[in-house]
Parts: sequence; C-alpha cells; structure tokens
Amino acid sequence: MNKIESFLATTALSSGDSHISFGALLFVLALIFGLCLLFGLIFRRNSGPWEAMADAAAEQQALEDQRMAALVQAQAEMQGRLAAMTDMLGSKQSEFNRTINERLDGLTHRIGATLTEQTKSTHENLRHLQERLAVIDAAQNNIQSLAKDVVGLQAILSNKQTRGAFGQARMETIVADGLPMGAYAFQETLSNGSRPDCVIRMPNGQPPLVIDAKFPLEAWNAIRDGAGPEQKKQAGQQFRRDMEVHLKDISDKYLLAGETQETAFLFVPSESIFAEIHENFEAVVQKAHRLRVVIVSPSLLMLSIQVIQAVLKDQRMREQAHRIQKEVIHLMEDLGRLDDRTRKLQSHFLAAQKDVDMILTSAEKLSKRGGKIEAMDFESQPESTSKPVSAESRTGLLKLRVVDED
Repeated sequence: MNKIESFLATTALSSGDSHISFGALLFVLALIFGLCLLFGLIFRRNSGPWEAMADAAAEQQALEDQRMAALVQAQAEMQGRLAAMTDMLGSKQSEFNRTINERLDGLTHRIGATLTEQTKSTHENLRHLQERLAVIDAAQNNIQSLAKDVVGLQAILSNKQTRGAFGQARMETIVADGLPMGAYAFQETLSNGSRPDCVIRMPNGQPPLVIDAKFPLEAWNAIRDGAGPEQKKQAGQQFRRDMEVHLKDISDKYLLAGETQETAFLFVPSESIFAEIHENFEAVVQKAHRLRVVIVSPSLLMLSIQVIQAVLKDQRMREQAHRIQKEVIHLMEDLGRLDDRTRKLQSHFLAAQKDVDMILTSAEKLSKRGGKIEAMDFESQPESTSKPVSAESRTGLLKLRVVDED
C-alpha cells in the first residue's frame, strides 16, 4: 500500500508537472483500482499462511525474550561472581604481595650478609694472593738469576778450556781446604814436561800423588741429550772411547817411576756422574784399575785428603819426637829440682815448728811464775827498797821485767 501511495503521489506530481489529459488520468485510476482489487484477492487468499508466520514469529520472539532474560540473569550472576572473584583475587593479591615482600626482604638481607661475607673473604683472599704473588715474584727473581747462572754454567761447560777450569776450581778448593800450605802444588811441571792439575806431596820422602781434573764431559752431555735409544747407545760408546783415551793419557804422562806415585786420581766434579760411571760403565772402571788410575768424586777426594792429612800429621809428630823427648827430659829435671826445694822448705818448717814449741813452753812457765808472784804479799817491804827485777829465758830471746807499783 505504501508503494501504491507513493506511486500515486509520484504520478500526481508528474501529472501536475506535465499537464496530462483527463482521460489518461481516468485510465490510471482504473488501473489503480484494478490493481487494488487484485491485491485484495491475493491478500485474502494468502492471509492464512501470513497469520501462521506471524504466530510463529511471535513464539520465536517470546523464546528470544526468554533467552534474553536468561542471558541477562546469567550475566547478572556472572557479574556477581566476577565481583566476588575480584574481591577474592584482590585479597589474595594483597597477601601474595605481602608474602613476596617479606620473602624479598629476607632474601635481600641474606644476600646482603652473603655479599658482605663474600667481600670480606674476597679482600682476605686478595691479601693472601698479594702476599703469595710477592713470594712468587721473589722466587721468580731467584729463578731468573738461577737461569742466568745456569746459562753461564752451560757456557762454561760447553767450552773445553773453561770446563777444565771449572773442574779444576772445585778440585783446588777441596785440596786447599783439607791440606796445609806446602803440602800440595797446582800445575807443577814434571820431568817429562807434563803439567798435572794438582800434585800432593807425600810424607817420609815418598813420591807425590798426581790428580787430574780434565773429565771428558762432551760425550757425557751427548748421552744426556740423546733423543732415542740408538743415539744414547752411540753417545755411550763415544764416552767409553773418550774415557779410555783420557785414562791412557793420565797413565802415560803422570805415572813416572820414582817421580810420582804408582797411582793417580781422575777427579769427576759430580757425584751423579760418578755413580752413573760405576753403574753403567763397568768396563771403564776396570780399565782405570788396570792403568792404576782411581776415579774419584768430590766426596771421595775429600776423604782421601783427610787420610793424607792424618798421615802428614803423624809424620810431623814423628819428626818432632826427639824434640818432645828432650823437652820431657828438661821437664823431669825441673821436677827433681822442685822436689829438692820442697824438701828443704819442709825441713825449715820443721825447725820453725820446734822453735815455736819451745817458745810456748817458756811462755807457759812465765805465766805460772807470774801467778805465784801475784799471790805473794808485798806490804811488809819498804817502798824505797823496791827494785826492778828482770828475768831472762834460757834461749836468751825473752826477758821479763817486774816493777813494783803502788
């Protein structure tokens, strides 16, 4: 209907605007009327389904209203529950925050205490570390100086002449510390023109003892520096050959009949090398014995020097034996004179004792006589006739004078 009214209004406006004829207007009105009848018939024919649809729509609307009411009620309940849950969550949040704060405070306190202890411990450890570093620095300085000394020693040992001087210096120190001056000599020339490192003069006119300090250290260092067994074996063979050659030179140059002792010393400037030679080079030791050359270490050389020192001391004692005997004779003479003079002094003491005894006897008699005189009565005698009386002892040494006194 609304569409028809709007169509009519539009048609009226159009007819007003375009000045349509009256017949056309009647035609339009008839057409409209026909259409209205047609729509009325159609509406009547379809009124039943539309009412059913309206009822169904009303029921659907009622259901929708009930659902909406249920939703509103559920929403109200949900809001109440949300409010309760919000309150509960707020209280739980407050309690949780309080617990967290307490735990954070305790954790902060423990962490602070731990950090304080750790800081104290760290400072203490740093102090100990500084002390140890100071000790390590000092040790490092010592190691550096020792390394320099080792390098210097290596340079000495690498040179044959300086190596011989090093061994000779140790040997000379041992000999000079153990023997008196004049009992030894260094680099003394023998009759064949050779100059041994040391010559020790033996007592009782015996030939001197020769000591050699030129040990072949190059081959020994080659044994030490050998990388494999084969190299060590070759170095050992070379060391054996060098030792045999050196022992033969000592026997030929320094063992002179009537001029030196029948045995000479080969000085090895290391106890470890000496032990290695006797342990691993038995053939070299036997070769030295056959050539009458004794291999000695610093300790053995020191022991030998002490034995020689005792022998020299015994020789000096024997050389001075006649002087000691003469001094003993003079001592006995002095003792005889002392005995005579003591006996004379004893006789003088006896004579003096006898005189003292006699003096005591005379004194005792005089005491008795004085007592008798004191007991006598002198009142009857005139005073003018009193004279002093003197008495003399037998020995003539003691006089007694008695004087009368009022």
